Amino acid sequence: MRRPMCMALLGALAILMAVGCGGGGEEVILATTTSTYDSGLLDALVPDFEGQTDYEVKIIAVGTGQALAMGERGDADVLLVHAPSSELELVESGAAINRQLVMHNDFIIVGPEDDPAGIEGMTSAADAFATIHESEAVFISRGDDSGTHKKEKAIWESAGLDPEGQSWYKQSGQGMGATLQIANQKDSYTLSDRGTYLALNENIELVVLVEGDPVFFNMYHVMQVNPQEFDKVNGPGGAAFVDFIVSDSAQDIIRGFGVDEFGQPLFIPDAGKDESELAPS
Repeated sequence: MRRPMCMALLGALAILMAVGCGGGGEEVILATTTSTYDSGLLDALVPDFEGQTDYEVKIIAVGTGQALAMGERGDADVLLVHAPSSELELVESGAAINRQLVMHNDFIIVGPEDDPAGIEGMTSAADAFATIHESEAVFISRGDDSGTHKKEKAIWESAGLDPEGQSWYKQSGQGMGATLQIANQKDSYTLSDRGTYLALNENIELVVLVEGDPVFFNMYHVMQVNPQEFDKVNGPGGAAFVDFIVSDSAQDIIRGFGVDEFGQPLFIPDAGKDESELAPS
């Protein structure tokens, strides 16, 4: 009687574990910037990955700074982010490995159509920020240490300005989609990646006012959290996701994503390219 009872208990435990894991394969935790989530790109990529493997992806969409911090603590298996200098610091620390180029898009400055600061058509991001600063037009910052926030702070620095503490300078502390919605409600300016802006364009009235400055180039990399440094990290799962997102099939998905709806891709696939030749000077 003991053996059948033991087997029954083991079977019940296995069922409970399967239910807890969603009834599918082993979990891979992906920490990523909100732009890949808010744009809908992950909705196109993740089902394909799960269909090709036995893994299930748990997506944690946060600012890139928070995603990198998760990697530093070993709280994720794989990272998809867009802050190259901070990424390299994580790799150099040994917390991340297998860093590979995935894709790029660009940043844009968006704002109300009446453009109270008068920045429309400017070709310099720093000059546009300086004009916003001078006019004291409302600007909504992510304020969340994301890749977009890091880029925004770098532009303010290049303009020789610090808007912190100014009444017209607001921080959302939220992701790109939410920040765009807040900027829209307040008829204000913000810095956005183009992909998220296009994905939400039908629901907001903000328009693109400044684009094309080389500083707006926005590069995304994928990397594993180092399983040799953290016992709980799913090394094979992280490696499988890296291999997938730089594969021909995933790059084809990225190449076509947004074309039918917006007439242009939201991201440009770059796997295998020489990024030193890719980034504008």
